[in-house]
Amino acid sequence: MTRKDFLTFISSFDLSCKKLHNLFDFFDQDAFSFDVVFDKEFIDIVGKENINKIQQNANENYLNKYKEKLFDKSIKLVSFEDNSYPKKLRNIYDPPFFLFCKGDLALFDDNSIAIIGTRMPSNYGKIVTERFAKELSVAGIVIISGLAYGVDSISHRQCLLSGGKTIAVLGGGFDKIYPSEHTDLAREVSEKGLLITEFSPSFVATKYSFPLRNRIVAGLSDGVLITEAGSKSGTIITKDFALDNGIKIYAVPGNITSPKSEGTNYIIAYSQGQCVLSPNDILQDFGIKKSSYKKSLQLSIDEQIILNLLEDGEKNVEFLFEKAKMEVNKLNSLLVSLEIRGIIKKMAGDVYSTI
Repeated sequence: MTRKDFLTFISSFDLSCKKLHNLFDFFDQDAFSFDVVFDKEFIDIVGKENINKIQQNANENYLNKYKEKLFDKSIKLVSFEDNSYPKKLRNIYDPPFFLFCKGDLALFDDNSIAIIGTRMPSNYGKIVTERFAKELSVAGIVIISGLAYGVDSISHRQCLLSGGKTIAVLGGGFDKIYPSEHTDLAREVSEKGLLITEFSPSFVATKYSFPLRNRIVAGLSDGVLITEAGSKSGTIITKDFALDNGIKIYAVPGNITSPKSEGTNYIIAYSQGQCVLSPNDILQDFGIKKSSYKKSLQLSIDEQIILNLLEDGEKNVEFLFEKAKMEVNKLNSLLVSLEIRGIIKKMAGDVYSTI
């Protein structure tokens, strides 16, 4: 049996990262037989709590059925030893040894940002998350999140709606997506982006597996954006991991009287992350200029006319009406559409500007 086959076999048992790294640091040969699972050294590394199940299934029949399952479900198994393993994860604390993947592995190497936050965002939080996810994805940045309720799912959906690429990291296996309401979203992510987990397909998510997922969300990213989060949000775990691993934090300020913004406001107040007021703040950090991606926005001819009129500064409705030479109802409809899509913003006195 080849080393790759033995890796595939071991991946089905959801051993801890530490055990897996120790195991393959110790057993460095290229060829294996199932007899190795009865060696004392092997048993000492994997632990008595795991050994019975491993030994009972140490046969070609089990391995072949498991490999067929991965193939039938279009699951690609990437190990720490593979060249396709994401470089960004290699140097984090406790990197996952295995990644089960569905989708485009090339996204691992692209510019990326994790967008995370509360599972119950306010209207403000929803608007802010949609705006950042849209503009950053349109600019070509991969959006990473955890497929959870709230900010996570908003980020994935807005990215997909904008034609961008997104990576969703699961807290369980592919056979039982959590939350189940996001099964269709997970499928769309796998078809248009990348769906990953460190857990075997049959693994059922637990309260302990989500913090493990969060370290991958942060570790895969070039920066972590928190759009809205309370002081006790699970998002803080991801933030702390990012800080410990030298990954930059961005935070959107919120209402100082809102509990949902206590976490982000704390990050800003105590200099744990950069305060961002628009997606352009992050784009500048990434070295991306607005002019380099605006052409990728899907605009109608009339929308482009309005955007051109706003290029040199703020304009009121009367000016736009006069110069665009459109009917009032049509102009107002286009302005609302552009604002909702995060392309322009409305200010006091019916004045508009680009974002």
